[in-house]
Amino acid sequence: MNQLGKRFKCDVCNTEVLCTKAGEGSITCCNKEMGLQQPKALPSSD
Repeated sequence: MNQLGKRFKCDVCNTEVLCTKAGEGSITCCNKEMGLQQPKALPSSD
């Protein structure tokens, strides 16, 4: 199931997708399932 607000990235062509509507199924690109992208670390504000 795709969750609203999650980002996915294609390992082949580096396309990034933002999920704007939750639902069943999987997101595919280049005939492969896209992997869930990990959140980027924010810089510390010293």
